[in-house]
Amino acid sequence: MKKTRTATAETENQLDALEEHLADTLKPITPPSDLVARMRDRIRFPQKEEIVTRLGNWRQLLLVYLGVMSSFLVVITVARAFYYFLGKK
Repeated sequence: MKKTRTATAETENQLDALEEHLADTLKPITPPSDLVARMRDRIRFPQKEEIVTRLGNWRQLLLVYLGVMSSFLVVITVARAFYYFLGKK
C-alpha cells in the first residue's frame, strides 16, 4: 500500500514540475481582433423563437428518425443475407 502512495506522490511531483516548466516556457498570446470578430460571426446561437420553431416541427423530425432507422434495418438485413449466403461454403 505504501508503494502505491509513493508512486502517486512521485507522479504528482512530476506533474507539478511539468506544469511549472510549461508555465515558464509558454506565454499567453492575444488573438488578432479581426480573427475574434470573424469567429463571433461564424458562431451564432439561435434565438429562442428559432429553437421553438425547429422543435415544433415534430413531423419532420419523426420522418427523419424513421428514415434513418429503416435505412439501418435495410443495411443490417443485407449484411445478414451476405453472411448467410457467403458463410455456407
